[in-house]
Amino acid sequence: MLLENHQVSSFSFHLFSFCTCFSIQEQENIGHNQLSNNLKWKQFAITITIGDGIQLNGPQGIYFDDEQQTIYIADYENHRIVKSKFGTNNSQVVAGGNGEGDRIDQLSRPTDVIVDQKTKSLIISDYGNRRVVRWSMKDQHDQQIIISDIYCYGLTMNKNGDLFVSDCEKHEVKRWREHEKEGIIVAGGNGKGNQLNQLNGPTFIFVDRNDTVYVSNYSNHRVMKWMKNAKEGVVVAGGQGQGYGLQLLSHPTGMTVNEMGDVYVADSENHRVMYWPSQSKEGRLIVGGNGQGQGSNQLNSPIGLAFDRENNLYVADCVNSRIQRFDIDRN
Repeated sequence: MLLENHQVSSFSFHLFSFCTCFSIQEQENIGHNQLSNNLKWKQFAITITIGDGIQLNGPQGIYFDDEQQTIYIADYENHRIVKSKFGTNNSQVVAGGNGEGDRIDQLSRPTDVIVDQKTKSLIISDYGNRRVVRWSMKDQHDQQIIISDIYCYGLTMNKNGDLFVSDCEKHEVKRWREHEKEGIIVAGGNGKGNQLNQLNGPTFIFVDRNDTVYVSNYSNHRVMKWMKNAKEGVVVAGGQGQGYGLQLLSHPTGMTVNEMGDVYVADSENHRVMYWPSQSKEGRLIVGGNGQGQGSNQLNSPIGLAFDRENNLYVADCVNSRIQRFDIDRN
């Protein structure tokens, strides 16, 4: 699917309707994950209970807060952000939920969400409204637009609080520092294409401690790595065309990276999550890969993913409108 300019929902609708957001957590969380290359996950997932009568519809980006044992979900088709506390039936709408629209108290097809611990606020990729918004967790009436006129998809922050946002119309990733009016391009920005200095439909992103930017390059079926100040990227997963083999990806989305540079990526149209060791030419199946379906060992267009401190894997199973937890296999 090619992204067309000025079609607000074309890219996200493709994700949702074809098999169809942690999303990406902040880098500080990676230290206690210790995602080593010999880990395995149980192949049958547990569906996370979303209580208080709340139902999801096409979840995309997810953010896991280890300290609070809470997950935040970009509930795309319901135009809201849902917060759910594990081990309880305590769930609530914490942003949006006032119908689709462009008022300051509304969202339109949010694709990603992260928590800014410094300001105790949510930062949301309000894709359908072409803006990034900040939503206070302390005052439900305190919202502000922090970036406008951008086809924002994925977002994350580094340890300094700099905000990184992918723009799937301009095929670039920009970094915004506090009080900056204009972002700086840190990946792509050379038009749509498949050259090493280009992106084609960037979705989710990850930034490590060195400000290396990893990008899920959706329409090029690859994950790219851009070192700080680099003029072009390096392919670190996929990049050999669209397909199902272990060397291939099909529309990658949610993604995280461990301290060794190994990539974990939601391979959305192959309905699986893959692990791609650093400098490897092929990946390894982590979960899914059993065909498109609703079984506990199946996925249907996985989008966002995240790990908790015990290395359990959480996947936004988009078309099945559920969050799946794959527990670490200690056997």
